[in-house]
Formats: sequence, structure tokens, C-alpha cells
Amino acid sequence: MSAELSKSQIDGLGKRLRDGTVSEEDSRLLEGFRQSFDSACQNVIGVIQRFEWEDVTSRSKTRRSIEDKLRREPSIRLWQMQDIAGCRLVVTDVLEQDRCAKSITDAFPNAAFIDRRVRPSHGYRAVHIIPKVGRRAVEIQIRTELQHLWAELSERTADKFDPMIKYGEGPTAVRNILRGASYRIFELEVEESYAEAVPPPSMMEESRQILAWARWGQEKQRIADLLRRLISGFDSMKPGAS
Repeated sequence: MSAELSKSQIDGLGKRLRDGTVSEEDSRLLEGFRQSFDSACQNVIGVIQRFEWEDVTSRSKTRRSIEDKLRREPSIRLWQMQDIAGCRLVVTDVLEQDRCAKSITDAFPNAAFIDRRVRPSHGYRAVHIIPKVGRRAVEIQIRTELQHLWAELSERTADKFDPMIKYGEGPTAVRNILRGASYRIFELEVEESYAEAVPPPSMMEESRQILAWARWGQEKQRIADLLRRLISGFDSMKPGAS
């Protein structure tokens, strides 16, 4: 069974995937290796669902995504990949994102913690927590609603124009749109989280804060609606249209 493969055997499989010299037996080994993460992933989801976040979706990296990553990052080995399996939570705002992240890191104190909100990956912002269950790493993605919509739009543009858009390449105009939207989302979420975290010193300031929240809420809704329209537009495009 692939779960019993040694690191060197998994490494060899990864090299063949990178080189495109995969046999039928290799395909079976890879599928078994991917499935060997299922139990660890379900364990992590079960822990998360003990808290207030029950809407957790699981995901498993496809063979094509694994091959693409191995070719895109020549130094990485298959056994080192930390996102073969994972799950995702989409929460309302950054304060809830922080609360969720704290609960999960308390449950998995030895997990790796990656905050891509301040230092995004080509516009992608989220919190990633990667615990290990036995020998298997499980990537937990925590996104706000706006971060999730942005990520969905990035996926659509990558599918439509160039898969490398997600990694800082591809058409400049598309990358500029994604970069601008990502930064505006970041600005709004920082302002909102600061206002909620710092109590107003007076009733006058509280009134101003309430008005500011209303403006932020309207702006967030406007951006969310725009992102949804763009996503819907890409989804409705016929293959080959541009």
C-alpha cells in the first residue's frame, strides 16, 4: 500500500511525475498515496467541527496539480508537499478569522502557521494552518468571504487566460485587476478590524464609528457583488471565447 512507502520511494514517484515518465503502477501508487491522507483530513475536520465552525469543506490535490507543482518548484519533493489534502473554512471577517485561527492552533499547538494577509502570495490572502496527524500533513485554509471571492476569481482567470496568473505571471492587465482588488480588500479588512478592536473613547466617536462601519459594510458589499459578477461572467463564457 502507498501509505507504507518510504520517503525515498515517494521521492522516486515524485521524480517520475515531474519528468512525465509515469507507469500504470505509478498511477496506482499516487492514488493510494493521495487516499492515505483521507483519515488525517477527516480527523482534522472533526476537531474543527467541535467549535462553532461546522461548514468545513475538504479538498484533495489532483494529480495534475501535484505534477504542476513539482514542475513549477523543482526543489520540492513529493513527500514534502503539505497541501496534498486539506480543508477550508470561509468566515465573515478578519476578527472571526483570528478567532477561528486561535481555536485551531490551540487544538493543534505544533501546527505550522502561515499568515498570507499582510504578505500575500501574488494577491492571495488567507490564513493557513498545517497540523500533522501521524505522518500526514493537512492544510487548513481560513478565508474571509471577500478573500474567498477573490481566490475564486483568481481561479477563473487562471482557467480562462493562463494558469500562471496565480503565480505572478500571465497577462499584465488581468494581474493588475487582481492585485488592485486584493489590496482594496486588505485595506477594508484592516480598517474594519482595527475599529472593532479599539473601543471608541466617547459617544461622539462611537457615532462616527457606527457610520464608518456602515460605509465599510456598503463598500464590502459592493466589492463582493462585483467579484460575483466577474466570476459569473467567466463561468458563462463558452470554451475558446476571450
